Amino acid sequence: MYHVAVAFDVQPDRREEFIAAAHADARESAVDEPFTQRFELVEDENDPNRFYLDEVYDDAAAFDKHMAGPHFAEFFRRIGDIAEGPTWLIRGTRVVDPTAA
Repeated sequence: MYHVAVAFDVQPDRREEFIAAAHADARESAVDEPFTQRFELVEDENDPNRFYLDEVYDDAAAFDKHMAGPHFAEFFRRIGDIAEGPTWLIRGTRVVDPTAA
């Protein structure tokens, strides 16, 4: 599994627009991209205008497909003038414990 986590700082008066755009991206990716395993929006506990996207894909190639797709482009079109980011926090492949059941 390929994990991605990014942060966005959103203009306070545009929070709801950002939330709507992120939720639309998550919903549409879940429907149209079988290689998207998880797509969650998280609000920072100390800063209500900082949000994180926590995403999981089948592999790095699947994430590349997501980035080349229409939902990714639409999300960035919608948030282009209301948020700073993404700031990359995590980008990598899960290391599985071979002894875990």
